[in-house]
Amino acid sequence: MTVLTQFIQGLRTFTTDVVQGFFEIIHNSFALVGLAVVFFVVTLTARPDLRHTGEVQLMGWLQERHLVAAEPSEPVELEAIDRATATNPKDLPKQQAAVAYWLSKKYRVAPEPIAALVAEAYDLGTSTKLDPTLILAIMAVESGFNPFAQSPVGAQGLMQVMTGVHSDKYANYGGKLAAFDPVTNLRVGVKVLQECIKRAGSVQAGLKFYVGAANMENDGGYAYKVMAEHARLYQVATGRALPQAPAEGIRTITPVEPEATNEEKVATLSQS
Repeated sequence: MTVLTQFIQGLRTFTTDVVQGFFEIIHNSFALVGLAVVFFVVTLTARPDLRHTGEVQLMGWLQERHLVAAEPSEPVELEAIDRATATNPKDLPKQQAAVAYWLSKKYRVAPEPIAALVAEAYDLGTSTKLDPTLILAIMAVESGFNPFAQSPVGAQGLMQVMTGVHSDKYANYGGKLAAFDPVTNLRVGVKVLQECIKRAGSVQAGLKFYVGAANMENDGGYAYKVMAEHARLYQVATGRALPQAPAEGIRTITPVEPEATNEEKVATLSQS
């Protein structure tokens, strides 16, 4: 046997050994992977909590990737929904939903923000012992549900509270700019209304205080307007069908010039 023949046989043997070793490594690797998969499946079957956690994390990752892929140049602000003053009227109790839809059509505003205000008014009514339809009637007469309404004398927001007079009531909400947050304005307005009713001794007399006509012979028909709307809303809340024609004489886009008595509106509370 020549040297060349021995070299060729040795090379062939070496190649055969390498190939066999390679296949054995692959075989063993697949076996290990298979065992790992089996172990993983058994673990998930025995621990559904781990499976649920993994599914949640995977779905979150997939959603994030989807958002990034769909809008690569737009910032994602998922918390924006938390800043919206809106509620689906269908999620409200039947009584509140009826009031929300009626107000929405009469005052030509979206039902979702009205629904949120109706729900808040009912919550406040429970805690303050005030009829929620009275609270809503005041909002209707004062601002036509325009949260950014402002009168020439400084009454602002849904309840047209004199922000300068009652700035202390906004302290717990971060300051006077909170007057333009619908829910905050509603809560502060209800506090002012409570004080007026307590001081005057009755709802109608309290309304005269609220509009700033406490020291005048009449309030220019303000209390009558509020009580009339209150009566209509009460009927809607109790299931009676009423016409849903647009409001007459109510400021729905820009504030109407206030009556002469509005120059002292609510300010009497700070003078006593």
